[in-house]
Amino acid sequence: MSYYSWRPYVPVAERRARALKKLATLQKKGVCIKPVEIAGRKIAQTFWGQAWCDHLESFSDYENRLPRGRTYIRNGSVCHLEIIRGEVHAIVSGSELYTVDIAIQTLPAGKWEGLKQRCAGQIGSLLELLQGRLSKNVMAVVTDRHQGLFPLPGEIRLKCSCPDWAVMCKHVAAVLYGVGARLDEAPELLFLLRGIDHEALIGAEVGLAAGALGRKEGRPRIAEDALADVFGIEMPKAAVPSGAGAAPRRAEAPVLPKRPSASAADRTPKRKTKPVAKAAQPSKKAAPVTGKAVAALRAKFGMSQSQFARLLGVSLPAVAAWEKKKGPLNLQARTLHAWNTSAKLTKRQAWRVLNGS
Repeated sequence: MSYYSWRPYVPVAERRARALKKLATLQKKGVCIKPVEIAGRKIAQTFWGQAWCDHLESFSDYENRLPRGRTYIRNGSVCHLEIIRGEVHAIVSGSELYTVDIAIQTLPAGKWEGLKQRCAGQIGSLLELLQGRLSKNVMAVVTDRHQGLFPLPGEIRLKCSCPDWAVMCKHVAAVLYGVGARLDEAPELLFLLRGIDHEALIGAEVGLAAGALGRKEGRPRIAEDALADVFGIEMPKAAVPSGAGAAPRRAEAPVLPKRPSASAADRTPKRKTKPVAKAAQPSKKAAPVTGKAVAALRAKFGMSQSQFARLLGVSLPAVAAWEKKKGPLNLQARTLHAWNTSAKLTKRQAWRVLNGS
């Protein structure tokens, strides 16, 4: 029997069963499978994921084709999705398992420099950008349709192993939506995809603050506590400098009490002194926070580094640096308080705090 160009319909349950068998075979061969799971009807929940989907749908090239993939992404057909520098690789369950490869041009150096210049002076907002939280000013910069972080249609190359002749088949469309869902979990993957280095972004802002010293006092710059959160170190308190050109204040000689005369001392009756009670022994200090302890608590909560950073109110690079460091960490008082509070939480409580419930 000939089906010409049409294939027989295969129920979703049967297709999923076939896909699971093939994925199990791939896992045995050492392939790390990362499926995309959507909770509910809404594909993207956070700013980053929603902004990605809105950006793609804003172009006429995609607006009529992307909806074909919504059903696929919602029913769990994107069995695997991996984002690396300039590339997205995925496996989608259809009549068979199809491989989807999407090449995305890294952000051009000129555009990246221009974006940083437009964000210059908004240091707090840039730190929030690394944590996946944005102010309105920085939001407008990074989501700019032509000069922001998201790619243009001309910077995207699509490829699928299915027999569909369309450049954007439903499998490719599902993967593009899957990228938005993945950014919900790890917004830092957008920087990786566009080839942007987090450390370069932070370093540029640190340099900006250092260059601002000696200029107008009103110009914004990174506060010491913010620097400590970014780099995961304790910033020492600087000594207060004396005024420029002012002579140092001469220390006054201490005034000693007058010694009583010998006769007065003889007439004064000596009192018996009570033994001074020993000072109470200080309680044992809490165990120092280590990188190993950070990784263990994060694993206990089942959180990514990005989610754990938001829980403590620090940046993602700070958590990454802590977990790599050996020995005790020097945490700011505010960060240490957040750590001590979080360490007492259960997994459920920690997720409630993270979600603001």
